[in-house]
Amino acid sequence: MRFDIRIILAALVAVIALAAGAYELGRRSGVPGPAAPLLESALKPRAASAPSAAQPQPGAPPPSAAGQFTHFRVGNKNVKDIFADEGSVWVGFSGGVIRYDLKTGGHQAFDTTSGLMSNGVFHVSRLGGRIAVGTYGGGMSLFDAATEKWENYNIPDGLGDAFVYDILETSWGDVWIATWSGANRVKKGALRDPAKWELFTVESTKGGLPNDWVYGLAEGKNGEVWFATEGGLARYKDGQWSNWTHAQGLGADYEKVKEAIKFKNDPGQYSSHHAQQKVEQGLEDVTVAYNPNYIVSLLVDRRDGAVWAGTWGGGLARFDGAAFTSYTTAEGLPSNHIFMLYQDPEGELWAGTSDGLARMAKGAVKRYTTENGLFSNNVFSMAVDRNGDVWVGSFGGVARLAPSLLQ
Repeated sequence: MRFDIRIILAALVAVIALAAGAYELGRRSGVPGPAAPLLESALKPRAASAPSAAQPQPGAPPPSAAGQFTHFRVGNKNVKDIFADEGSVWVGFSGGVIRYDLKTGGHQAFDTTSGLMSNGVFHVSRLGGRIAVGTYGGGMSLFDAATEKWENYNIPDGLGDAFVYDILETSWGDVWIATWSGANRVKKGALRDPAKWELFTVESTKGGLPNDWVYGLAEGKNGEVWFATEGGLARYKDGQWSNWTHAQGLGADYEKVKEAIKFKNDPGQYSSHHAQQKVEQGLEDVTVAYNPNYIVSLLVDRRDGAVWAGTWGGGLARFDGAAFTSYTTAEGLPSNHIFMLYQDPEGELWAGTSDGLARMAKGAVKRYTTENGLFSNNVFSMAVDRNGDVWVGSFGGVARLAPSLLQ
């Protein structure tokens, strides 16, 4: 019964999000129908050209084959994750997953007709030599390139929920899976051994995990694992749980950001779950899209181990282990809704927001929009391929940009 309720909720949120243009549009739109007709044209480039003001920089890598930037359409769909593999780029969206060959420019589409249990894709990465896909409603799917076959894991296999937001393989071999009903740990990645599966929830951790809706995972620098949840930031280290909320500094205060919030249709007005969360967090009087405890994106900076948390209306928070520092539109961010965080091969931090892509470098924030070649200004995903080209995913499509456009 729980599964059916979640599918209904997901479909309801999709309608709300499309009307509101808010975060739910990108992260939890409804379960899609058959996608095969769309996938036939999903990655055909449309007119590629460079903005007149953008010129290649001396010594910059050559632009992609189609010019300074290329747009790939995916129709009325959300590009929720992009993963750059050795010779290909994987595009996960709410219509399946596409493998794009960097050498030939060809692509192959995968959906429920080719082995996935759901066409809605939240996450793409590599896990134990296979491509790992987290879906909504279809659990976790693993693709073996040698056999061209998918292996699926769902609730009967030990998965906490059929809705999978993130997958993390730690440096010591454990696999963590973020779901709508807690976080799974599979010791040493032994997915086929039921005895190795564990599920951590608010109840089982006695509140150590602050909320069962887990959106992101990240490995820390000292053997810990970090969790982005709808109720705050959590850490698991040496068998112990710790967590932090807005009361400890996570997310900017409402008074600081309320004038910058453009989304007036708050999910709490339509979803009993979100409404209850706001009551529990003392936000019942806030009727716009704001919840500083709601972490949408998560990243651990590999340079210094700082934890970055992108919130739902509360901006971007940096946690050094002792205190939080907030970054909002007042500090130069394009928006206070942070959908995505990415650290490029050079170590620079990027934030995808509801109003453009931001690069955080040397204490300054630089914004990029459709004028710089983005497909759309609501940015949900990003990756840099082996050639140095930057792939940015949004609602409706993907932009492949030459690095010189983002200087």
